[in-house]
Amino acid sequence: MLRGVPVEDLTAVDHERLAVAGYLMGFDDASVTAWEWAHRRHLDAGDIAEAGRCAFWAAFCLLLQGRMAHAGGWLQRAESTIGDDRACAAWGLLRIPALLEALGANEPERARDLAIEAGDVATCSGDRDLWAFATLGHGQALLAMGDQPGGIARLDAVMLSVTSNEVGPIVSGIVYCAVVLECMQLFDLARAAEWTDALDQWCSAQPDLVPYRGQCMVHQSQLQQATGRWEVAAATAAAARRRLSDPPHPALGLACYQQAELCRLRGDLGGAAEAYRDASRSGYAPMPGLARLALARGDLDGATSSIRRALVEAGQPFQRPGLLDAAVDVLLAAADVDGARAAANELRALATAAHSQVLGAMSDHAEASTLLAEGDAASALARARRASATWQRLRMPYPAARAAELIGRGCLALGDRATAALELDNAHEAFASLGASLDAERLAGLLAAHRRGGRRTGEGILSDREVEVLAEVAAGKTNREVAESLMISQHTVGRHLENIFAKLGVGTRAAAIAHAYEHDLL
Repeated sequence: MLRGVPVEDLTAVDHERLAVAGYLMGFDDASVTAWEWAHRRHLDAGDIAEAGRCAFWAAFCLLLQGRMAHAGGWLQRAESTIGDDRACAAWGLLRIPALLEALGANEPERARDLAIEAGDVATCSGDRDLWAFATLGHGQALLAMGDQPGGIARLDAVMLSVTSNEVGPIVSGIVYCAVVLECMQLFDLARAAEWTDALDQWCSAQPDLVPYRGQCMVHQSQLQQATGRWEVAAATAAAARRRLSDPPHPALGLACYQQAELCRLRGDLGGAAEAYRDASRSGYAPMPGLARLALARGDLDGATSSIRRALVEAGQPFQRPGLLDAAVDVLLAAADVDGARAAANELRALATAAHSQVLGAMSDHAEASTLLAEGDAASALARARRASATWQRLRMPYPAARAAELIGRGCLALGDRATAALELDNAHEAFASLGASLDAERLAGLLAAHRRGGRRTGEGILSDREVEVLAEVAAGKTNREVAESLMISQHTVGRHLENIFAKLGVGTRAAAIAHAYEHDLL
């Protein structure tokens, strides 16, 4: 409606509408220009408070673009415009950059105090955008201080205001992205998915609204992945990467990492390696995915060194669960049962202190894997079944399939081949349906051996090549040395070992060797 109207004929309100529309459509420069014009028009009309508010929004949009010097100039202009008028919304809005700085500097008490100041101004001025910013920041500060119930309560409150159409479209997208990020870091995927569904319904009623920016789309992709919609997740991640690439955004590395994870899960190891490299080039540490990629390629030395180094460097509590979960898998594959036990114990401590069903199920799975490697199959089964029940309740099919595989391996270790076949077949079907090709291929070998009538002892359970690999391992050789001796790749050695472990119902090299000698397989 305003297209083609001479800029000098537009009112301050017209420019504000153009600024919001430009932001939502991705025309960032046009949005900033419109905020600048709105600022001038309000100044011309003598409306100092509104002029200061528009100056803040110009600065904030520049901050989101990473144009820090230009943003600083507009923040200074906003401050000089309103002076010490603490009753206007602009004064409260100008607390927000300092609040974000405090959160980034790990000063949650200072961030909380700034949020309270901004919230008081929001109450006086009635500015709902300011209230949303203040409530969001207050919740984030409380979470950083360890008050998870208080922090979550404020995040829920601000998301309710978004879905109730009480907050402007720019702030709606920012709040959604921030809340989902906090939920992901807390491994509260159920809450993240619930708010995403609510926001999707809200957006569908307003088809012209485009609240999802690049980083928000990455989180959407993560949730789509968790619920088994891998094709959709891949498309969303690719769209997010395109959106974040020009100009390069700080979240670009996260988008690359998400693409890499989906490639790895679907068996595209070359694509995963390339995307992990892109994530690293963009400043995002590609862990634990890179360690899992090395494990999938049969590079046990690379996988173990990577995951151990990452755990040493991970200082923030929210960084550790994913690393510990991967560490259990990697260290068990490397026959470091003690290391896997230490990682599983730490993961259990984190899960006990948290309020996350996901963390609890991750811990149950890690402990089940470790118990199986330690030879306690009965206890392992109890933990694996508890993990399976949680994943089923959360409707997360991939970890549910992994739990079913673990249950099958536990049943094999106890000699219950009928139940093992049922669980392993269920896991294989789930992996195939998701497109988890490496997992499906691994289980196909085990199921084929079972259907041929292979026994847990005696001949027939291992292929000739698997016996050769196990003999080399029993001689104390590394994957690299086995590969050189048999003239195959390390990746192939790793795949044979995975099949051997699954067929024998064990989790480590040592257990496989002991089982083989006990049952005359070597």
